[in-house]
Amino acid sequence: MNKSKLWTKAFVIDCIICFLVNLAYYLTMVIIADYTMTNLHASLGDAGFACGIFILGALFARLFVGRSIERLGTKKALYFGLILFLLSTLLNLKTVNLLFLFGVRFLQGIGFGVASTATGTIMAQIVPAERRGEGTSYYAMFVTLSTAIGPFLGIYLYQNGNLDNNLILGAILLSVSCIATFILVVPEVKLTKEQLKQMQGFSLGNFFERKAIPIAIITFFISIGFSSILGFITSFEKEINLIEAGKFFFLVYAVFAVASRPFTGRLFDQKGDNFVMYPSFVVFAIGLYILSQTHQGFLLLAAGAFIGLGFGTYMSCAQAIAINISPSHRIGLATSTFFIFMDLGVGFGPLLLGTIIPFLQFRGLYEALAIVVIICMFLYYFLHGSTSKNKEQVDAKTSNIQ
Repeated sequence: MNKSKLWTKAFVIDCIICFLVNLAYYLTMVIIADYTMTNLHASLGDAGFACGIFILGALFARLFVGRSIERLGTKKALYFGLILFLLSTLLNLKTVNLLFLFGVRFLQGIGFGVASTATGTIMAQIVPAERRGEGTSYYAMFVTLSTAIGPFLGIYLYQNGNLDNNLILGAILLSVSCIATFILVVPEVKLTKEQLKQMQGFSLGNFFERKAIPIAIITFFISIGFSSILGFITSFEKEINLIEAGKFFFLVYAVFAVASRPFTGRLFDQKGDNFVMYPSFVVFAIGLYILSQTHQGFLLLAAGAFIGLGFGTYMSCAQAIAINISPSHRIGLATSTFFIFMDLGVGFGPLLLGTIIPFLQFRGLYEALAIVVIICMFLYYFLHGSTSKNKEQVDAKTSNIQ
């Protein structure tokens, strides 16, 4: 059977832009706290806020751009996000005090939020509906690659409290993204008068796509589980004396997350949502449990492999579900809704979990989160899985996209 073409010029360019934008994000995120304390003599709390205010900016952007991205045009939105991210990155070179840094980081977050929402929406518009799971998996693969390369490169470039190298490279990457956007051909979305009218006003439905909220809620809890890895894996490795093996944790995570994307995406399209989603919950939970029982380096890396496979598969397929079940003219809103809940989980998870660790310790925390992931699997069944009709349910949303 002939399949619609996936690797079009537009899809490749959009994925490259997505990779570059996320790479620019990670170049500074991993060292901004140390920079703030070293150069601006900030407290640990202020350093944490310098990280968190970026996420707040991204959340703010997603909240407002999702409701109007199809109306304004996804390519225009992408240009706006990239240029704002670029200019605020250059402004960061002139940072003189904490207040200035907070303002610049907030603007960077807005630029990143707009740009990443735009690339995700463009991906959903140009990928054939019958291959959306596969396309979303490949798109998410580029995000995973940036997660693997960005932190390593950011730490390598960061010298003696000097952030300039990181910022200059980030600005170059964003400039290349602007050039790539110029040659990116984005399909036009035609909206009816009724659809345009529905998008006006400030009702809750104009900020969130109702049909995407159930899977977004599950994503919030799953993201909290992953935030325990981002926020505390380094401290846990020190506690169990596995610092050397820990250096390879995210590399193993990225390898398995990337390697799984092609076949899990195809299975999603061919066999349906549930065929891929239920195993992703189980594999992620196994990874967290292995982590909680780790005493040796190979177990730590095995946990990274399971977490990469489970969490990576969940995120790309859950995004595809959010898009598939939403109306075609609200794909942008569905994308922003999904990422808003993801950002909330990743951004505020460490704050919540930090209050629990003194009572459970790290091992108890990862055991508890493994149970939470299994609970999320049952929540998925009640909110989506029980009504999913697999492949036959996927509605061809390209009818309004020309």
